[in-house]
Amino acid sequence: MITWMQRHKKYLIITIWISTIAFIGAGFVGWGQYSYGDKAGAVAKVGNIEISQGELQKTYSNLYSQYNKIFQGNFDEEKAKQFGLQKQALNQLTQQALILNLAASYDLEVSDDEILAELKTEKYFFNKGVFNTEVYKQVLSRNNITTKEYEEEIRKNLLIKKTLKLLPVKVSESELNILNTLMSISDKISYKILTQNDVKIDTSDKLVKDFWSTKMTNFMTDVTYDIEFIKQKNISLKYTQNELTNYYNDNKMHFKGSNGKIMPLAKVKDKVISELNHEATKKAALRTYIAYKKSKLNKDIKINKLSISKSNNPYSKDTFDKISRLSSTLPYLKPIFVNNEYIIIKLGKKNPAKAKTYAQAKAEVLALYINEKSKSKLLDLANKTFSSFSGKTTDFITAESIDKIKGLSQTEAQDFLAKLFVSQKKNAYITLGSGKIVLYNILEQKMLDKKNINQSKNLARLKSDIFNRGLIKELQSRYKTEIFVKGL
Repeated sequence: MITWMQRHKKYLIITIWISTIAFIGAGFVGWGQYSYGDKAGAVAKVGNIEISQGELQKTYSNLYSQYNKIFQGNFDEEKAKQFGLQKQALNQLTQQALILNLAASYDLEVSDDEILAELKTEKYFFNKGVFNTEVYKQVLSRNNITTKEYEEEIRKNLLIKKTLKLLPVKVSESELNILNTLMSISDKISYKILTQNDVKIDTSDKLVKDFWSTKMTNFMTDVTYDIEFIKQKNISLKYTQNELTNYYNDNKMHFKGSNGKIMPLAKVKDKVISELNHEATKKAALRTYIAYKKSKLNKDIKINKLSISKSNNPYSKDTFDKISRLSSTLPYLKPIFVNNEYIIIKLGKKNPAKAKTYAQAKAEVLALYINEKSKSKLLDLANKTFSSFSGKTTDFITAESIDKIKGLSQTEAQDFLAKLFVSQKKNAYITLGSGKIVLYNILEQKMLDKKNINQSKNLARLKSDIFNRGLIKELQSRYKTEIFVKGL
């Protein structure tokens, strides 16, 4: 999967034209340390527009979050490096900056009223179905974003949209007719699906072990981290009525009932005390963290030791990711709240991955061995049998007849039909992304008397993509791009 995604990564990123405000609630992911040139406040400059370090980090974080969803929570810094996420983030920002330079040349602007109208469409700022200013400020505050930062991001997005609307991509009737004609071509075929069940693989230990010996570096142990950590005891204090009232008044939005209304202090007193204790514990943890860094810990503070890895991680994935980014020069991690307590972590030693023994790797090796040998044997079988086989026969099908290819999933059928209708061969075979191979023979071909009403949007999307790429190329020749970050 990773190999496929690396090959097609340009299709996995949210459109370069509009930077979404997805950093709300997503947190930020760091990308390491870099050396900056003379312009330390900017990581790049495109035409007259500078790209700040903060913008780069937010964009990197957004992309990281997107990939993490695709990988169902199994995306990490190692994969981020493989995908060149740092470069993707910078490319996205430089391409946006090119459009903003074009907007400036047209003297385009976005008014405060337009920003307010956009804000009122964001449902995470709603209370009882309508935009609420207090909720808006509270959500941004919890995500460490100022209203100014957020509104400037919206202004930029709207300005990009406004600029692109000046350059509409239209679909002509003749183009649509051509595409509809292509989509109306139908084939009647016979086909046969080959799977791993159609070949036999010798899985004797000697053959599998010989296979492993050529790919030992593909089977590595986890990187392990020897860490020290201090647990901060939870603090429980007594508070005056004045302290309770002041905290409650400053944080009323924390104390809503199920009906969305703010509850009176008398009913949420215990929760107010709990939050005050939590704040006090956090402050104490920060003091311990500073003392730890300065080697001035009290002698009665216990330092615990632990060795962790990706597969042996007692903490959350987010905590492990933070630990994995520690180094010998920056070994301390600020207090983090884990399992209802604050802990302060120090990296002792990072133990690199090493090749597993055959016994350790056997299960993984066997799976890869069977997969590779199956592919090879299936190809041999396909080459020997595609010219003469007995299979199923379809009615007349088009490139959209996904549900008419029995024995394949919808994704596999889509893959097969897309390749079938661009093939120049009447009788051949098609290898699918899933590993299956489909033998086929085109028996008849005809044109269907119909118009595909969906092709207008598809063609517009295709033309827009081609136009956008051409536009970026043109703007790159017009506006100079300077990169001040080493390593990108």
